[in-house]
Amino acid sequence: MSSAAVNEPRRAAVLGSPIAHSLSPVLHRAAYAALGLGDWTYDRFEVNEEELPGFIGQLGSGWAGLSLTMPLKRAIIPLLDRISDTAASVETVNTVVFTEDGRRTGDNTDIPGMIAALRERGVDKVDHAAVLGAGATAASALAALARICTGPVTAYVRTRARAEEMRGWGERLGVEVHTADWAEAAHAFDAPLVIATTPAGATDVLAPYVPERPGTLFDVVYDPWPTPLAAAWAEGGGAVVGGLDLLVHQAVLQVELMTGRTPGPLDAMRSAGERALAER
Repeated sequence: MSSAAVNEPRRAAVLGSPIAHSLSPVLHRAAYAALGLGDWTYDRFEVNEEELPGFIGQLGSGWAGLSLTMPLKRAIIPLLDRISDTAASVETVNTVVFTEDGRRTGDNTDIPGMIAALRERGVDKVDHAAVLGAGATAASALAALARICTGPVTAYVRTRARAEEMRGWGERLGVEVHTADWAEAAHAFDAPLVIATTPAGATDVLAPYVPERPGTLFDVVYDPWPTPLAAAWAEGGGAVVGGLDLLVHQAVLQVELMTGRTPGPLDAMRSAGERALAER
């Protein structure tokens, strides 16, 4: 949490590349309005890995924090003074908070955001689960599952290298991870909880294979929404948690860290996100 008084003018922003599509400014500005922080601003900046050190180095004392998207979630780590245990567990930072003395602290709100989004839909514990995809979001999914899944997790991936990486994350996080080839991904739907961490379009071909009685699908895509898989899942009577749910829950945690105001205005942020997506 920043130690600066929250009624002083402060700046925050989201960084990444590409960044034009980001809903973060909409969500954070809605939060500032709801909290009465009229002097706070939140922007977006197109920044790649090579540009990141220079960008961070020129930030002044008026900055409260940063949100980070790909490809910067791991590139930021060497530039920080410390990172939280949660961020360290997956070597992924999506939030930077600046303290009054200029220190930079990294955190990961994706993991608790996933857990909060699932809890909101009544999913507190499962005895096994499946993850579609690999990479940073899949690692965060495993970290979330480490807290709510009591049994094995099967990860469906495209390459042997990705399979080894997911098993390695499982060992590190204390999760029993089995891996299977992406060609068998429809078998994931037998699990009570399926987390799809792939980009838009990647799971479209799986929509016809949704079972008659699906469990819960957590699809991290938020635009376009619903994805064909999410639509088929809902049509089959299964519970669906979407990318906007994740985005809002992780963003409200960022707002709390940067402003020191708890609880953050979840409903106002969700409404703003829904309006922005409807206008696209």
